[in-house]
Amino acid sequence: MKEGTTLLYTTETLGDRVSKYSESISVTVPQKLRDYHARIFKDRDDSNYMISTFESQALIFLGRMIGAKRVLEIGVYVGFSAMIWSHAVGPQGKVTGLEYDEEYSELALKAAKENGYDNIEIHTGDAAETLPKLAYPDEPYDIVFIDANKTAYPGYLAKILEMSQPGAKKRLVRQGGIIAADNALRRGLVADSSSDNPWLPADFATGWEGSAVAAIRKYNKAAAENSRLETFMVPLWDGLNLARLVD
Repeated sequence: MKEGTTLLYTTETLGDRVSKYSESISVTVPQKLRDYHARIFKDRDDSNYMISTFESQALIFLGRMIGAKRVLEIGVYVGFSAMIWSHAVGPQGKVTGLEYDEEYSELALKAAKENGYDNIEIHTGDAAETLPKLAYPDEPYDIVFIDANKTAYPGYLAKILEMSQPGAKKRLVRQGGIIAADNALRRGLVADSSSDNPWLPADFATGWEGSAVAAIRKYNKAAAENSRLETFMVPLWDGLNLARLVD
């Protein structure tokens, strides 16, 4: 189709059917991880922190497409996406998670052990503090996946780039590596926070959501304008910003 407009379908029913069809013919997610996702979705009030199974298929595909073996995840929640990355990189790969909440860290490690993913390590604490202290790996990471405190996104990006200097013997992310930021459109509010957006909260101007959207806009702009990065915004799920470290 010659038009550039993203067709998000005229009815919710059609959009749901298209998504389910697309998911059905995409790369497989292990049933044990689908079962874990369904249990968390059913049992926890905060399950909106978890990525969808459809998005997880895209992450598996992305990781395998670039031959990723090392993934750094900022924001682990209860471990679903960490196990997805573990599945993508295989048993010889490694997943490092940074998680603020100790309860989430414990639940994530417990789930990983129960499901047989033994290549996941988690550092507990504020990622703004644990990321700078992260030891430079012998092999840099292939992918960094950011799905944490939205207001901290710009700081995460700046620190990642600072720790991945061109030509450095030790760096966080390799040349050609991917920095993927989830929730990069935030229910469309990043692109349109006018009254045309039905997701606009009443306290947007003064509440936390407004601050989160402003920070994500800052992140998206910084990534797009940085000469060391090539970016592509995926207008699916809640928005996925993909940035390739080209230097």
